[in-house]
Amino acid sequence: MSIDKPQHSTICSRPTLLDRVLGGCVVLVLPVLLTLLSVRLVMTPLFLQLEYNRPGFPEDIYGFTREDRLEYGPYALNYLFNSAGIEYLGDLTFPDGRPMYNARELRHMEDVKDVTQVAFGLLFWGMIFTLMAVIYLGLSPSRRVTLQQALMTGSILTLSLIGAIVLVAVVAWNTFFDAFHSVFFESGTWRFAYSDTLIRLFPEQFWFDAALIVGVITSASALLLLLLTWRWGSKGS
Repeated sequence: MSIDKPQHSTICSRPTLLDRVLGGCVVLVLPVLLTLLSVRLVMTPLFLQLEYNRPGFPEDIYGFTREDRLEYGPYALNYLFNSAGIEYLGDLTFPDGRPMYNARELRHMEDVKDVTQVAFGLLFWGMIFTLMAVIYLGLSPSRRVTLQQALMTGSILTLSLIGAIVLVAVVAWNTFFDAFHSVFFESGTWRFAYSDTLIRLFPEQFWFDAALIVGVITSASALLLLLLTWRWGSKGS
């Protein structure tokens, strides 16, 4: 009497609709998350110190010294992340008693704070969603291929988008700068005189440098993730 040995199934389950949807969402969300994380790294007192102290940074022809910028710049940055009202900046004065910011500058900073808090709110919830999607897709061997492909595709998409944006920013900075502000702010509310405090603290060169640094950090993060997921896929095969 012979007993047949059970045979193991070699059929791999195909991704479900949920798997494909989650994978697609990871692809689309990844560029946003990596970019916002890079922006958050730039929006720190450390970047202000590096920027104000770097050789060749434009001097303020109206009298701000490097020490003045290092003292006053963090107030504008802190306002974007704290819970204080606009009086946090509105109450600041020069040594002679004049208000440091005029009404137009204060209104713009209120708008910037609204955009900043929405953006980093999206970053928080986007990270929560991505983490849950990664855990769900990573728990099952049959779903890990979908996760690996989504992370690779998202990394490639990030590199492509950032490469295009940096190219436009370098070749046509003024057009890029105007278009960026037009998306988030009402027309005419973000242009100021060279003698205004916001321009004296954050001249155009500051924003050009910040945009390039964000591009570099985002690209490096995407490239690292691409290499890691590619290596993961190679080992899996």
